[in-house]
Formats: sequence, structure tokens, C-alpha cells
Amino acid sequence: MARFLTLDDVKVKDKVTLVRVDFNSPIDPKTKKVLDDTRIRAHGETTIKELAQKGAKVVVLAHQGRQGDPDFTPLKQHAEILSKVLGMPVKYVDDVFNQKAQKAIRELKSGEVLVLENVRTFAAETNKGTPEGHAKTEMVSQLTPLANLFVNDAFAAAHRAHISIVGFTTKLPSAAGRIMEKELKSLTRVIENPEKPCIYILGGAKADDSLGISEYVLDNGIADYVLTGGVVGHVFLAAKDFDLGKPNMDFLQQKELLNLLPGIKELMSKHPEKIKVPEDIAVEVDKRRKEISVSKLPTNYLIFDVGAETVRNYSEIIQKAKSIVISGPMGVFENSEFVYGTKRIFEEVTNSKAFSLAGGGHTIAALEELGLTKKISYVSTAGGALIEFLMGGKLPGVVALKKTAVRKT
Repeated sequence: MARFLTLDDVKVKDKVTLVRVDFNSPIDPKTKKVLDDTRIRAHGETTIKELAQKGAKVVVLAHQGRQGDPDFTPLKQHAEILSKVLGMPVKYVDDVFNQKAQKAIRELKSGEVLVLENVRTFAAETNKGTPEGHAKTEMVSQLTPLANLFVNDAFAAAHRAHISIVGFTTKLPSAAGRIMEKELKSLTRVIENPEKPCIYILGGAKADDSLGISEYVLDNGIADYVLTGGVVGHVFLAAKDFDLGKPNMDFLQQKELLNLLPGIKELMSKHPEKIKVPEDIAVEVDKRRKEISVSKLPTNYLIFDVGAETVRNYSEIIQKAKSIVISGPMGVFENSEFVYGTKRIFEEVTNSKAFSLAGGGHTIAALEELGLTKKISYVSTAGGALIEFLMGGKLPGVVALKKTAVRKT
């Protein structure tokens, strides 16, 4: 992997350091209060804290929601939460790059932290473009003369070629923050040269990315097996010409997932032994769990989980693995009748000696619910950036950091 600079490679004492983080958090639509401060805490406890302790003048750039959306809010409360995380006062200014922001940056003392306003209040922020093009924008032009260093810690937003993600990298020495560094090192471990056998467990309800990920990791010899569950498992079963029954096929039709079938069929023909689908499933009958073999399909009931035979077969593969990626639960884990598949498969992963990486909102929620989060080697909080990376995509924010790695700081 081409190298990028980290905080170990730069001197930050007394330097004005622009830090792009991802504070984007769930917001209560009525009160506009932050419901979950996980991301603020993650950046605060690592990169921002380290920079402040090393005597940098820390200027935080972040976004919250999109203009016009209910979760589009100022960052004042994010700054207050960050203050509690750091155990020190954090300054805030309701301006991104104009006079108020510039004055606040000039007055910043070494070791202090300043949060600028939501970068997406600048309408052009979300325009896609090149680092060179974005470097000419008002935001970069106004802030660059005041700064000595740019640190990108926002891996979760690195798949977007937005101004605050890539625009500063051609003008300032640039490095990855600790969250960005850890994400990239962990993901590289399961993408570029994974210890074998390597398996990908793809589940959950968002099945539209499953073909792209499976295709990339199998065609490039990254994964030895892809194990499917959840709605992903339903789609792959349908690609094997199983009739899941009217309610389930209607669901796939409604979610526009049936158009994936030709591509999945082709992939299965290329890798017939490497893609595993459920051998039994669990349906809800009178609010109770009932397991049936896929050979008994179709069913008139909705499928909510994988069955015990599938768990046994998948477990044998997991026990031999040395690298495991989990993206999505095996079923409707929120319902106690149908948590079995997710619980057993995730437990097998955490009991194995393999390096394990988990990502995606529902995956993280399931791990938390089951008390297994700390037993996973690395849990990625990224969403779209993680999927893009697993599909072999080039993330603009990461590419920009690598291009500037040769700069002397």
C-alpha cells in the first residue's frame, strides 16, 4: 500500500492544525439533540486529545447532516460534548472561514481546541471535484494562510471528494489522524494481503452492495469463502433458483434486489464452491420460530433468520479461518425469537483466533446487543467508505493523503 503520513511523522507543537473529523451523529428530529456521541468521543479521545497534548493549535472541521435534512444542525453542542470528552474547555465559533473564524484561529493558543461551524453551511462544500480544483475555493483560500498542517481523521467521509476532505492537501503538509490510520491499517489487513483462509460474512438488509463486494474479493483471490445470511442470503438463494415464497419474493422485488440475480448467477458459476448460502431458514409462525430446510421452500411465511444446520456448516468454516470480515447480521436479531443465527455466528467469530473486522450500523448494533464488541479485533464505524473500500474503490480522501506523503513537514 502506498504510504501516507501519520501523526508520528509531523511536528505539531505551536502549529495551527486543521483537523477534519467525522462528527456526523444521530440527531433527535424534535429536540435537535445528539443521540449518540460515539464518533465525537472516538476522535476526541485519540487524534484531538493527542494534538492538544502535544501543543498544537487545534482547529476542528466537521459536518452534521446535509442542508435541508432534519439532522442538519450547528456544531455548538458537538463542541460542548467534545469539551466533556477532553476534560477541558473547547472553543466554538458559528463561522467556517470568514472574519469570525479567522479571528478565533489567530487568537488560539498552543494546546487549545476550536470547533468551527458545520462545514456544510458552506453550500459548495459537497461539490465533487479534484484536490487542485477545490484548493481554489473560498474555504481553502481563506483558511490555508492561517494554518501550518492539515490532518484528515474522517475515514467515514473519505469516499467523498468534498472540499474539506481533499482541498487542503495540495496547499498544506497533510497527515492521517489516528482514526484514519487505524481504519486503513485494519482494512488493508483484510483486503491487500489477508492471512488465509479468509472469509467474508455478508448479511443484513442492505443487499445491494453484496454482489460488488463478493465479486471483488473472490475475483481477486482475497476471500476463500463468502458466507451469506439475512436479506443477502435471500437474494443469493433466489439466484440459485430457489422460490422463497410470495411474501419473500415480493419483498425482494419491492427493494429492487431481483436485478442483482444475473450478476450473482454469473459469479456463482465462476466460484461454485466459494459462495455459501443458507441450508435452512427460520420463519415466523404464530409469533414463534420455526425452522425449515431450503429444500422445503417456498414458504408463505416471512424468513427472519438462518437455521441451526446453516450455523453448524458456517461454524466449521469460521473455525478454520485466519481472517474474517463481518458485514451484516444473519437475521432479525432485534427479535429474541430470531437472534439465534446472528448470536451463534458472531460468537464463533469472537471465539476464533482469526483477525476479525466488523463494520456497518446493524453489525455494530448486534455486537453491542450481544456484548461481543470488545472481542472483535477491529470495529469500523464507517458506512459508505467501508463498503467502497471493500469493493476495491479508491477513496478520494485517502488518495489525496498518499499524494502528499512526499511533502516535508
